Amino acid sequence: MLRYSVKLLKDTNDTILVDVPDVPEAHTFGEDREEALLRAPDAIESALMLYIDLRRDIPVPRSGGRGPFVTLPALTEAKLALYTAMRTAKVGKAELARRLNWHLPQVDRLLDLRHASRLDQLEAAFRVLGKCLSVEIREAA
Repeated sequence: MLRYSVKLLKDTNDTILVDVPDVPEAHTFGEDREEALLRAPDAIESALMLYIDLRRDIPVPRSGGRGPFVTLPALTEAKLALYTAMRTAKVGKAELARRLNWHLPQVDRLLDLRHASRLDQLEAAFRVLGKCLSVEIREAA
């Protein structure tokens, strides 16, 4: 579970600003605390999509950080894990497409955090990298 610590700050115009220390490019705001926290996952995903475009490592949330926390969707986490596995194996998008016998836009969508990819497609991508995708269900915090 990717759970990032966020800092909430009151702005001069009475909005709440959100900063993510582990993802410095992620910023958003809300009219109140609740709205700010609701917008935070989208801001983090936007910043992480920039990391993917720039071929940068995905920052791992620091353990023991102080809250509040924002948890990213499971599909986002799976896509980021695929991206990280590709970087570790030094496999680019074109090579992954070749191994899967897919067209390059299919791989692009698989790494697009805004696209609702199917789990079977992610499983296939992990498989050609020598990995397997596992789902874990836990009690809600």
